Amino acid sequence: MIARNLVKELPHSDREGAPISILRGLQLSVAGGETVAIVGASGSGKTTLLSLLAGLDSPTSGEVWLEGVRIDSLGEDARAERRAGTVGFVFQTFQLLAGFTALENVMLPAELAGRADAREQARETLARVGLAGRLGHYPHQLSGGEQQRVAIARAFATRPKILFADEPTGNLDTATGGRIIELLFELNRASGATLVLVTHDEALASKCNRVLTLKDGALSPASSLQPPASVSS
Repeated sequence: MIARNLVKELPHSDREGAPISILRGLQLSVAGGETVAIVGASGSGKTTLLSLLAGLDSPTSGEVWLEGVRIDSLGEDARAERRAGTVGFVFQTFQLLAGFTALENVMLPAELAGRADAREQARETLARVGLAGRLGHYPHQLSGGEQQRVAIARAFATRPKILFADEPTGNLDTATGGRIIELLFELNRASGATLVLVTHDEALASKCNRVLTLKDGALSPASSLQPPASVSS
């Protein structure tokens, strides 16, 4: 995955005001199978960056390449087609469909990707995250930690090559967050997927191969964390 000269600007609330600059010529290259944490102050643009890398949004200028395909110049439908079966995304707020059971939530992306084994794969993935007994439960019947496990199962159900996670422990207590961290890296190791995550959680960031700080619209190696050369736990 590569980002070149990535710029993202938002219109000023005052129509005559200058655009608000979020990202300024950002550069990023992530190797296949690598784990990368992006840290930075609130409002620095971390979630915006993740959305651009995943093809959920388009940059003002610059290039984003996923699996050898430039996606920034594609329309919304074409980007969605490229994501299907290739990209998984874990949201801080879970983003589960309230009217769908845990099983149905996890099945959905696999069905959209045209997988004939969507139900079987969803059952297997939910069992791996410890929710084999909660398949028929709706989001409001699950705890926060259980909802995040469903969200992680949904992201991995299509066996993506790249997984993006936006503050995956942000809405969880410390103990539950710790279990989610272990689960995320366990599934990542098993799948061999590339993992790019945004976090304020130093315990989570320190497990990644690289930790980068987003500041003033650009990325640089984090100075406050010393991540291991490889994920060992």
